[in-house]
Amino acid sequence: MGQPESSNMIAFSNVNKWYGDYQALTNINAEVKKGEVVVVCGPSGSGKSTLIRTVNRLEEIKSGELMFDGQSVHAPMSSAQLNRLRSRIGFVFQSFNLFPHLSALDNVLLSPVHVRGAKRTEAREKAMQLLERVGLAAKAHSFPAQLSGGQQQRVAIARALAMEPPAMLFDEPTSALDPEMVGEVLAVMRSLAADGMTMMCVTHEMGFAREVADRVWFMDAGSILESAEPEAFFGNPQHPRAQRFLSDLRSH
Repeated sequence: MGQPESSNMIAFSNVNKWYGDYQALTNINAEVKKGEVVVVCGPSGSGKSTLIRTVNRLEEIKSGELMFDGQSVHAPMSSAQLNRLRSRIGFVFQSFNLFPHLSALDNVLLSPVHVRGAKRTEAREKAMQLLERVGLAAKAHSFPAQLSGGQQQRVAIARALAMEPPAMLFDEPTSALDPEMVGEVLAVMRSLAADGMTMMCVTHEMGFAREVADRVWFMDAGSILESAEPEAFFGNPQHPRAQRFLSDLRSH
């Protein structure tokens, strides 16, 4: 008898993290199930970005365990094993992190060719399909400097998808964008969610959270204070700090 397959894609068990004397994450216990969209929200400095960056080990944890698709993320491993793990976790940053000297197409096909050893012709075809999927097939040969912020972020999403990751992490993907570009990036994220992609999103876009999330985690001071379905979270938040956060948002 093998281990029963877990329905969790990401699982935090008693995860703690410090920066020197400052505790950035405190006893995090939470799961993201396969096919689930979780939105992490909370005030600035509450630990949201730190939390999401522990999932692909951009941030190390001090204690506890973090599982990704059955693998312990913070177990001792070689750099090759870590790269292999990271290649399975799509990560979209606040800043687009595209290679400025490569076209949109080459940005998307770089990892499949170099990390996975895909044949260039096949990777190119797949990259074109992904650019089409994010609405940018016409910009395949443009360089990042020739693209708007929203277009660059959509290329970054296509690039993350090129490795066929079982889950996607988004760390404030729209916060560096001009307001009129936010919608085009959220539309791509909506379509991914509709296709059943497992997603963990740190975002201030509460309309997106309300419409697309299966679950909302509210963080403050390094802890998840509330985890609820959007309807319950927005309609009737339980924790006083979540109530204050939402009333502050509404007053803006």
